[in-house]
Amino acid sequence: MTDAEGRKPQSDEARSAFVHPSGLMAPADSESSTTSEFAVPDGLAVPKPGTESETTSEFALPDGLDVAPPPAHEPEGSAFSTPRTYSARQAAAFTPPTGVPLVRLTKDVPWQDRMRTMLRMPVTERPAPEPVQRHDESGPAVPRVLDLSLRIGELLLAGGEGAEDVEAAMFAVCRAYGLDRCEPNVTFTLLAVSYQPSLVDDPVTASRTVRRRSPDYTRLAAVYQLVDDLSDDETHVSLEEAYRRLAEIRRNRHPYPGWALTAASGLLAGSASVLVGGGLLVFVAAAVGAMLGDRLAWLCAGRGLPEFYQFTVAATPPAAIGVALTLAHADVKASAVITGGLFALLPGRALVAGVQDGLTGFYITASARLLEVLYFFVGIVIGVLTVLYFGVQLGANLVPDAALVGDPQPVLQIAASLGLSLAFAVLLQQERSTVLVVTLNGGVAWVVYGAMHYTGDISPVASTAVAAGVVGLFGQLLARYRFASALPYTTAAIGPLLPGSATYFGLLGIAQNEVDSGLTSLTKAVALAMAIAIGVNLGSEISRLFLRIGSAEKRRAAKRTRGF
Repeated sequence: MTDAEGRKPQSDEARSAFVHPSGLMAPADSESSTTSEFAVPDGLAVPKPGTESETTSEFALPDGLDVAPPPAHEPEGSAFSTPRTYSARQAAAFTPPTGVPLVRLTKDVPWQDRMRTMLRMPVTERPAPEPVQRHDESGPAVPRVLDLSLRIGELLLAGGEGAEDVEAAMFAVCRAYGLDRCEPNVTFTLLAVSYQPSLVDDPVTASRTVRRRSPDYTRLAAVYQLVDDLSDDETHVSLEEAYRRLAEIRRNRHPYPGWALTAASGLLAGSASVLVGGGLLVFVAAAVGAMLGDRLAWLCAGRGLPEFYQFTVAATPPAAIGVALTLAHADVKASAVITGGLFALLPGRALVAGVQDGLTGFYITASARLLEVLYFFVGIVIGVLTVLYFGVQLGANLVPDAALVGDPQPVLQIAASLGLSLAFAVLLQQERSTVLVVTLNGGVAWVVYGAMHYTGDISPVASTAVAAGVVGLFGQLLARYRFASALPYTTAAIGPLLPGSATYFGLLGIAQNEVDSGLTSLTKAVALAMAIAIGVNLGSEISRLFLRIGSAEKRRAAKRTRGF
């Protein structure tokens, strides 16, 4: 059926399906009566959509919050640029209560002290570089400057210089050519230096190995003079000129020939035998034994044998001559002969350098140096102990205290100490201009020791420490006066103080199966050696701290923990 307009009437199910959710029938004249569950109910006011998108997020700013507009253009910054919120007035809040210390490095201060001061400072607190030694407009190449510093450090370390002074010299060379952001590192056999141009550039690192050591203080003094010229702003030394002078230093021959060194070994042993109570015959016997040992050591060195075996072989002739004189029932103090031979072999130079490195904080280098001294000492012990053992088996009557019997003879012993220091200076290849000064320094050391030990009846360890302190003090004063190394003025002067007699008595006690007394004497020898090394270092530090010869500022020291 159809209505009047020709449309079919809708069923009840159809009409109920299109009922408006509000319960009202949709008007028949609407465009479409079809609705859904997503349709907006009648009577609910819905804002009209605007032109912009209504899409928001949880990071959108709420309405009503006032935010300052961003600047029109802000340049891109970095981690090292100053923040926009930084204020110069607020910067004072970060200044320490005591203020920022001002570092003054005057030109009258020796370069060693200036470089030590800057090495112990953080890189950011170091003062501006000094006038740069340039050879052209662009400046020297960084690898060549690092190589020059390593070659200079190699000569110093091979000559027996302490690790702290070697680092100071390497840093002085780099700083003289404008490389102020350098960090040198010195161990017993390895030298390294690193340079970083800036915080964003890659560092440049170079290293060098020290394979051979030769005590030549003439060469050491020449290297110090070169570093002093490089550090002086009034002396302009180009990189090529520095290389040329360094090559001349390496090519220079030793100031003393081989026969002079052998004669110096005999003089050293003979003078040492007089110091412990020997006479003219003892002097000659000890000198002959030391010269034979020196020649045998040279022969072993030419064959390529290590230094351990060289010391072992060099220790046998003096001991053999002493035992032979005892078996021949000669009226000679054999103990003085053997003791004099030991004086020529004891590694006093390496011992002082090892203890100095330990006291200044270079523990790895100090351990290696002291281990080297221990090996040399063991070699001497093996050589002497072997001869003494066979001598005892053959019936040699070696009396331990025979060398110390008799009243001290001050004049003769002072002359012997001067001769011993003179011979030691020649063996160390010192400059001839410094031999007389170091000889007098050795005589002063023995006078101080004799006055305290023989006259004042003070223990030998304390007397040795004080005498070594005087040696270190005078040596440092002379070195500062000449702007040179202190080693040539101190090492030879401690020769009369070396524990030769205590070492011999310890070895003799072990050879005669008196182990307790032998170990007691060897312990005394170790204590005397440590007293010498610490006394020399303490005398040098006293001259730096209190006398301030040419120094305007105190040298900074490393801060240590207080038990934690």
